[in-house]
Amino acid sequence: MKQIFPGLIAALALGALPVAAQEAAATPETAMAAVEAVSADVVYIFNTLLFLIGGFLVMWMAAGFAMLEAGLVRSKNVTTQLFKNISLFAIAGIMYWLIGYNLMYPGEWTMPGILGELFSPKGIDPVGAGVADDGYSSGSDFFFQLMFCATTASIVSGTLAERVKLWPFMIFTVVLTGVIYPIEASWQWGGGFLSEMGFSDFAGSTLVHAAGGFAALAGAIVLGARYGKYRPDGRMQPMPGSNLALATLGTFILWLGWFGFNGASQLALGSVNDAADVSRIFVNTNMAASAGAIAAVITTQLVYGKIDLTMVLNGALAGLVSITAEPLTPSIFASVLIGGVGGAIAVIVVPMLDKLKIDDVVGAIPVHLVAGIWGTLIVPATNPDTSYVTQAIGVIAIGAFVFIVSFAIWTILKVTMGIRVDRESEITGLDISEMGMEAYPDFVQAK
Repeated sequence: MKQIFPGLIAALALGALPVAAQEAAATPETAMAAVEAVSADVVYIFNTLLFLIGGFLVMWMAAGFAMLEAGLVRSKNVTTQLFKNISLFAIAGIMYWLIGYNLMYPGEWTMPGILGELFSPKGIDPVGAGVADDGYSSGSDFFFQLMFCATTASIVSGTLAERVKLWPFMIFTVVLTGVIYPIEASWQWGGGFLSEMGFSDFAGSTLVHAAGGFAALAGAIVLGARYGKYRPDGRMQPMPGSNLALATLGTFILWLGWFGFNGASQLALGSVNDAADVSRIFVNTNMAASAGAIAAVITTQLVYGKIDLTMVLNGALAGLVSITAEPLTPSIFASVLIGGVGGAIAVIVVPMLDKLKIDDVVGAIPVHLVAGIWGTLIVPATNPDTSYVTQAIGVIAIGAFVFIVSFAIWTILKVTMGIRVDRESEITGLDISEMGMEAYPDFVQAK
C-alpha cells in the first residue's frame, strides 16, 4: 500500500494518457502514454478497474433489454422473450471467446484490414501474472468487449419477437456474435481499413447499435409481420405490450448501463485528464438521453395529440444511441441537440416502417439503426478529426455487410428449417408452443 499511494497521488495530480476510444483496446502501448511521474502500477489498476466497472454496467443492460422487451410484448410471449435474452447472452459469451475476440482484435490478418484469424481463442493473464506495462489486464479487456458483442444480439431479439422460432434465432445469434459483429467491429476497433481511413465511432452508434439494427431489419423482412398486425385495408392494428411498468424499468436500467457503455470506452482512468473526460462523457450521455425523452414527449403530442409512454421510453434510448458515436467532444448544448434529434427520430420512423409493413415489435430499428446512423453522421460537427464523407463510408460499409450477410443467413434458415411458428402457435402464444410455460399463469382464464 505504501508503494501505491505516491503513485495514486501523482495520478490524481498529473494528467496525460490520451486514448482514442475503443481503438486502443488492441494496442496496450497507447494506454501507457503517461507522464513519467504516474506509476505504471497505478495506471494499470485504474484502467483495469474502469474496464471491469464499465463491463458489468454494460452487462446490466442485458437485464434492461430483457425487462423492456418483456414489457412491450404481449403476455402470451413474455417467457419466450425472457429466454431469448438470457440464451443470447450465454451464446455471445462462448462464441466471442471461441472466435469473435480474435477476429475483432487479430494478432495477424488473414485479409489485411478486413478479416482476422479464425478459431484461435486468446487467453487472459495467468493467476498473479499481471504486467503493468500492458496498461490494463487482458481479462478486463476481454470482459468489456464481450459485453458490447452481447448488446448487438439483444437488439435483434426485440424486433423479431412474437413470431420467430427459438432454435433458428439461437443459430443466427451464434453467427452474429461469433462472426458478423467481430468482423465489422475489427474494421474500426481492431485497426482495420475504416480506422485507417479516419472513421470515428467512439462507443459504437454504428458498430454496435446500427449493426444490430441492420441484422434486425434483415430478419424482420424475411420473417414477415405478425398475424393481424396489418389489415387488408392497409390499416395497422395496435398490439399493446403486457407491462409498461417493466418496460419503464428496463429503460432506466439501460440508461444506467449506458454510463459504462460510453464512459468506459474512454479506455483509460490513469490520469487527471482521463478522469475528467470520463465525467464529461457521463454528463453528455445523460443530457442526450434527457433530450431524447423530452423530444419524444413533444413529438408524440404534436403528431398524435397525446403522449405515448412507449415512444418516450424509446426516445430516451434513441438519445443515448445518438450520442454514443461521440460523447466526449460535444458541448452540453450540442449533446442536447444530438439526443433531441434522436428522440424525434424514434417517433417519426415508426409510422414509416408501418407503411412498409415492417413489423418491429419494440421499436429497435428506429432507436438503434436510424438513430445510430444519425449519431455517427453528425460526429464531424463536434470532432474535427473526421469528415462527413468518411463517416458516411463507414456507415455504408458496415450496413451493407451486416444487412447482406444477415439477410442471407435468415433466408437460408427459412428455407432449411423454417424461422416462423405456425399461425395457431402465434395466436396461442409462443410461451405455450415454444416453451410450454407461461409468465403469468394466474391471469389465464379457465376454459
